[in-house]
Amino acid sequence: MAVLWLDEISADDLETVGGKGASLGELTGAGLPVPPGFVVTAGTYRSFIEDAEIDDELFAAVDVDADDSAALAEAAERAQDLILETPFPDDLREEIVASYREIGDGEAFVAVRSSATAEDLPDASFAGQQETFLNVTEDGLLDRVRECWASLFTQRAIYYRQEQGFEHDIVNIAVVVQQMVDAEKSGVMFTSHPSTGDPTMIIEAAWGLGEAVVSGAVSPDNYVVSREDGDVDVTVADKKVEHVKDEETGETVERPVTEEKRTERVVSDDEIDALVELGERVEDHYGHPQDVEWAIVDGDEDGTSSNGAESGDSEVFMLQSRPITTIGEAETADTADPTEGVADGSGSVQAAAGGETAEATGDVLIDGLGSSPGIVSGPAKIVTKLDDLAKVAEGDIIVTEMTMPDMVPAMKRANGIITDEGGMTSHAAIVSRELGVPAIVGTGNATTVLSDGQLVTLDGDRGAVLEGQEVDPDEETEPVEEVRPKSPVKPMTATEVKVNVSIPEAAERAAATGADGVGLLRTEHMILSLNQTPESYIEENGADAYTNELVEGIRSVADEFYPRPVRVRTLDAPTDEFRQLEGGDDEPAEHNPMLGYRGIRRSLDRPDVFEHELEAFRRLYGLGYDNVEIMFPLVNDAEDVYAAKRRLEAAGIDPKKRKWGVMIETPASALSVEGMAAAGIDFASFGTNDLTQYTLAVDRNNENVADRFDELHPAVLRLIGDVIETCREHGVDTSICGQAGSKPEMAQFLVEEGISSISANIDAVRDVQHEVKRVEQRLLLDSVR
Repeated sequence: MAVLWLDEISADDLETVGGKGASLGELTGAGLPVPPGFVVTAGTYRSFIEDAEIDDELFAAVDVDADDSAALAEAAERAQDLILETPFPDDLREEIVASYREIGDGEAFVAVRSSATAEDLPDASFAGQQETFLNVTEDGLLDRVRECWASLFTQRAIYYRQEQGFEHDIVNIAVVVQQMVDAEKSGVMFTSHPSTGDPTMIIEAAWGLGEAVVSGAVSPDNYVVSREDGDVDVTVADKKVEHVKDEETGETVERPVTEEKRTERVVSDDEIDALVELGERVEDHYGHPQDVEWAIVDGDEDGTSSNGAESGDSEVFMLQSRPITTIGEAETADTADPTEGVADGSGSVQAAAGGETAEATGDVLIDGLGSSPGIVSGPAKIVTKLDDLAKVAEGDIIVTEMTMPDMVPAMKRANGIITDEGGMTSHAAIVSRELGVPAIVGTGNATTVLSDGQLVTLDGDRGAVLEGQEVDPDEETEPVEEVRPKSPVKPMTATEVKVNVSIPEAAERAAATGADGVGLLRTEHMILSLNQTPESYIEENGADAYTNELVEGIRSVADEFYPRPVRVRTLDAPTDEFRQLEGGDDEPAEHNPMLGYRGIRRSLDRPDVFEHELEAFRRLYGLGYDNVEIMFPLVNDAEDVYAAKRRLEAAGIDPKKRKWGVMIETPASALSVEGMAAAGIDFASFGTNDLTQYTLAVDRNNENVADRFDELHPAVLRLIGDVIETCREHGVDTSICGQAGSKPEMAQFLVEEGISSISANIDAVRDVQHEVKRVEQRLLLDSVR
């Protein structure tokens, strides 16, 4: 069947109906108030392009460098034309129209929304990448469905998928056709704080349809609700426009809000209570903070079936729910400097740095809602149309009325974003947080107050735009001061706290944390940045050039940390990442690359490449970098260790003089650690992402089982505890370099078990230091009581 109704769909149908369709079906099945509708399945899209024999040409057209603007535009136009110019088969046309006629009175206004199979996932939000059409009737339905399919290949969608590592030919698209809610008021709700995850609901509301809020066309009211005591902080905005259905044409139009309603509060206390109740229900259902689109209609005017949540004379409907993907770890109270970021009466902003307080004294030009944290300076570039994006260079600050998905490439190279309109849930806010770009939204007048080229400072933490340059541009690309300890006294701990480094460019920022060294430096990022497989690069540029790339990358980190140790992991990239590079056609096509040709098994199988990697270490030792340590990934047993040890010796590296070890990432390695200790390793480091997925048989990249991925599972903890005990008996150091090391619960467990060191993410180092210190002090007290 080409069509499935929402009440036939659950979260398990993601591949069939896409993220949006699966979410709406799941919400419907959970008894939440969702307007009725159906989904044109993803398989229908796939059959459409395959039966018309345009699939190969389609995917070939978008196989371009997404950073090449001209090539990207040409690819998008060609791909969309292929879909839009292909006629609908008669049987498909009849089934979709017949389904539409079953909604409402058969002449309903419906929303037609794209629902891609790689959107609204727990670790990546593709919000705004595909099309949505409102107030559609039968006459335009089929064209809108086809336009949704075509929107899978807009410039922004092609660019974003490549940035997120999604192959174009494996992403399908479904289309949701759902009865419109003729909303009196609508908006978006975060069930937890979108940056910190705190138990705070943020509700944004405006008059009319919610598209005005989501797109940023209007600065909405902001209601911050404490889930602990129910306290509500209300900020009423000046809501200049609303999106509504034109009664004559049925089209969605933008019109001015009446003078009396512009500054009137949108939602009442009763409506807030109803929204909070719905928010708690949906978060409980999914077990994860949600970003919810909602609408409120008058109880006697709604054209949908009466299944909304009642609030007085009104009904509340849920239009969409997706997981919040931008929650980061908040700074704990005991590490925060109470003077940091306090604005005084003159408009100055103070920022603590390395124990000293620096004051930004520029005048506050405008203010708004700080939607993405960070403080940056740069020239303002006023963007009033898409053509203006060409003038946005690295380090500029985009100033625009509101951002659109087409702006993402420019947003990525900008230092910051400032918008006239929009709130915490607007496109600018969501994408800026995901890109890590400081942003201020809802200023009201930034595009008229600021001038093109004017030097300004953007404080995304507090929503202030100051005159002049208050931040050194050299420090903005890697915001060192954000992670530099605010307290001048480092917590003294017996357990070392190190830091993970993904790319050499982050070395300065990582070193500023005061960490005891680097617990994990990944070489694969240095190699993948060459955009060629190792074999291809060596063939084209020579083995010496390949080795020098590694030497320079590792050396830049070793310099920052010397004499603190830097533990460098040898190459560990799965084949699907290599297949995207030049020369990748020669890589094996694996059904599950995470279980395949990677880590030490690849290195040992290709000694001609591995020897050049080891040569880089030999050269570093010759240059005096005795703080560099070698770590082999994905070993299973002592046999792997002995083979790697022989390769070290063949490369001229003495295993008795240099510090080297292995990663514990499989149950096999955990159970074989005693034999590996006998083989001469100096340390064993836990990679908890892999150890968890292999222990629990949970693919960490599979959203269908994401709720089962738990590094604190008793089985995982038992393996870790047993390894630590065995290594202590044999004089082998133990460490952790996986994501879980940044979690307080894991840090507590590891210290109690006697681990030698914990390596944390850059932003979490100081928090982990304090957590380790607390646990060590408690253990000392317990021992003398």
